[in-house]
Amino acid sequence: MKTAATKTAAVVATTASDSVQIGEVRELRKKELIERVVARSGIKKKDAKPVIEAMLAVLGASLADGDDFVLPPFGKVKVKRTKEQPGAKVFTCRIRQSDSWTTPLVNPLIDAAE
Repeated sequence: MKTAATKTAAVVATTASDSVQIGEVRELRKKELIERVVARSGIKKKDAKPVIEAMLAVLGASLADGDDFVLPPFGKVKVKRTKEQPGAKVFTCRIRQSDSWTTPLVNPLIDAAE
């Protein structure tokens, strides 16, 4: 079973003049995403899974259409280039995330009930 920690790669930020290594990237798979959402929200996995799958389908379709995303606290995603390849479409995107993403973990379901 692959987990987020099993596949890593160096991330390199590039500018016009040089590149800077900024850390390691872990691959987040759908199964782990569902587990994290369940742990954070407190809802049952059987309730979370169809919602997350629908959300991923909507995001995938929007990305395929070339839409930009503004999804706080995830950030703003702007599609810069697309390239058609056999059986796939390759996107080059720019992601901007606000410093406020480091806010403490909260349970939106509990907060909404108050």
